[in-house]
Amino acid sequence: MSSLEAIVIAVVEGLTEFLPVSSTGHMIITQALLGVESTPFVKAFTVIIQFGAILSVVFLYWKRFFRLNQVTVFEKDAVEGIGFVQRGVTFLKRFLHKFDFYWKLLIAVVPAGVLGLAFGDQIDALLENVFVVSVMLVAGGVVMLFVDRWFNKPVGDQSISWRRALKIGLFQSIAMIPGVSRSMATIVGGMGTGLDRKNAAEFSFFLAVPTMAAAAGYKLFQLIKDPASAVMLQENMGILLIGNLVAFVVAVIAIRFFIDFLTRHGFKAFGWYRIIVGGVLIALLLSGTVSNIA
Repeated sequence: MSSLEAIVIAVVEGLTEFLPVSSTGHMIITQALLGVESTPFVKAFTVIIQFGAILSVVFLYWKRFFRLNQVTVFEKDAVEGIGFVQRGVTFLKRFLHKFDFYWKLLIAVVPAGVLGLAFGDQIDALLENVFVVSVMLVAGGVVMLFVDRWFNKPVGDQSISWRRALKIGLFQSIAMIPGVSRSMATIVGGMGTGLDRKNAAEFSFFLAVPTMAAAAGYKLFQLIKDPASAVMLQENMGILLIGNLVAFVVAVIAIRFFIDFLTRHGFKAFGWYRIIVGGVLIALLLSGTVSNIA
């Protein structure tokens, strides 16, 4: 893979990671159109550059992402004069309350993490199938056309509860099928629990950080523990750094655009885009213009 091909793929990653159009699907399509062979390094590259994309969320939302809950109902006076066990329970409540935001992110990550470990090989096989990506782009596009109608009455309480976080996490696990879109699955899952579009999208961004960091970190660990792969990474460190930088810059722009567009116009445009791209790709596959294996 050349530096120019790496930059193109990184631009696609940054543009599509947080939009409901499937970044994985678009990178697979881009790779197929560019004629880039699906080598172990190319597969690793498409995962590792997600580090750059997730840093864009931390950069844009750092005040909210690193804010801890203030302890108000569990102050020092509350533990004076009580027994050891009660004191321990109170301390645990204070601890959970202070890191409440992160616990809920962890709860939401668990379903995809479990399924990823259980079906990693099958998921990797699907990542090379352009036809699966195409079909799921179309199917997801149809969902996008109607999601605003299905979930047009957000509830008054827009906070993320434990139950709400788990439901969104279950929706996220659907996105392990290439072409579904992690962003689409989690935003639809959030709206299905009563969140409005903006809050569902923002929680989707936050959830991307631990989810994608875990996926990219696991892939990186697998490569590093293999001596041959470790050498391969070292030899291509420049391309990896460029890819992450490009993905970061483009993702910052994409997130700002997406929140504004979503608030104003909803999901229909993304739905039609998915249907058109998926339909064109299916036609190219059937005509033999594009290979089904990325």
